[in-house]
Amino acid sequence: MRLQFFGKLSIAEQLDEGYRIGIRRHNEEVTKNRHILSRIIDCVKFCGAFELALRGHNESESSDNPGIFRGLVDFVASLDGVLKEHLENASVFKGTSKTVQNELLDCMLSVMREHIIQEAQNSDFLSIQADETTDIATQCQLVLVLRYIDGKSNVQESRAINTVFEHREGLIRCFETIRDSGDFDPVTTREAGGFAMLLEDQDFNFFLQLFHNIMPHVDILYAKLQKKDIDSVHIKGSIQQFQQDIQKIRNSLHSLVNQSSEGASQPKRRRLLSPDVHERIATEVCDTILQHTMERFCFTSHLVSATLLQADRFEQYTVAFPEDALSRTLKAYPVLNGSKLKTELSLIYCKEEFRTCCGAVDLLQLFKENNLEEVFSETVTLLKILITTPMTTAEAERCFSTLKRVKTFLRNSMTQERLNALAMLSMEKRMVTEIIDFNQKVIEKFASQKQRRAKLIFK
Repeated sequence: MRLQFFGKLSIAEQLDEGYRIGIRRHNEEVTKNRHILSRIIDCVKFCGAFELALRGHNESESSDNPGIFRGLVDFVASLDGVLKEHLENASVFKGTSKTVQNELLDCMLSVMREHIIQEAQNSDFLSIQADETTDIATQCQLVLVLRYIDGKSNVQESRAINTVFEHREGLIRCFETIRDSGDFDPVTTREAGGFAMLLEDQDFNFFLQLFHNIMPHVDILYAKLQKKDIDSVHIKGSIQQFQQDIQKIRNSLHSLVNQSSEGASQPKRRRLLSPDVHERIATEVCDTILQHTMERFCFTSHLVSATLLQADRFEQYTVAFPEDALSRTLKAYPVLNGSKLKTELSLIYCKEEFRTCCGAVDLLQLFKENNLEEVFSETVTLLKILITTPMTTAEAERCFSTLKRVKTFLRNSMTQERLNALAMLSMEKRMVTEIIDFNQKVIEKFASQKQRRAKLIFK
């Protein structure tokens, strides 16, 4: 019988049972090591997501303050027998040193960046917003905010006045009780008497009433501007509504002044402001708010395209088509087909179901849910442009707030690479949970960085 072998496979690989057992044992050890490393990665992710300092004053075994990371690893080990055995017996690779922490953070940052880049490459439009600040160590930090629409059509980016007004009578009684009880020290008694007198002051009450009327509208606009999915269509309508509300308050100032002056006590210690002065100052306040709103949110000419997709104007546009806004939009975005866009918009304006949409994001979602993207292709392109265009700097400011919480006075010697990774883990905690097999991707990068004594690669 004649035997013949094809290829370059050795007889040892085919027949040697010891070789196969060795491979199986190696892969079992790799599986165990990956399980241990995955638990350590979970601990690093937890500290990063909640902006906790990983390292402690002394990370030795006998230390009373080994840090949050070591404490968390020990806690997880109390629930995971494999990790507990590893920490007690490991001599080659324990996985808790600051070097391993930094290497894992680098790998996590790399996985997150690759995910963001892939999503940005798959989107039709991308906007980049840059801002800078100085951290606690007086180093300049640059923030880049990428705004785009992902494959799921998702956009990827306290006040005390009302309390004082609503509880004014209760506060007065509280301060009077403190003032008259004789149970408090002279400084507290004097301050309580001053607050009670202030809350009874006619001028103070007038301006308290004025700002009590103004601040709810400020809070509503503030909440809308803080949303990541805010778009030019929605923001323009919100600002117009805010300006109308402030104008209504301005127009009703005369009745507010009369209401405030009726039944008010007249203290004799100082001269009160006259009703005319009240009205004049209140008018200046409203005018200042309106003027600053116009200056802060003055839109450039290309954003007039937002008016084409304001649902509250669709019925008006069925009578008179907005030719001027369309021509300026086509001039700003030559990529659009003018005649096709006009035909699509005319059809949208006359359909009742489109008038219930609130903002560009809702309209785009309606097109996707009903498979109308190809039918209204030019309108969808315009919607993507409007949604991608950033309207506020709120996202960059949120990044700066995260930076200040991560790099504090006690952690001011943190390296830039570690800061980047920890800040990204905090700001993109939702993305980390949504990335499929995030821990395994981090382990693959960690294992391929350099030759390691711990076995982490399958054969």
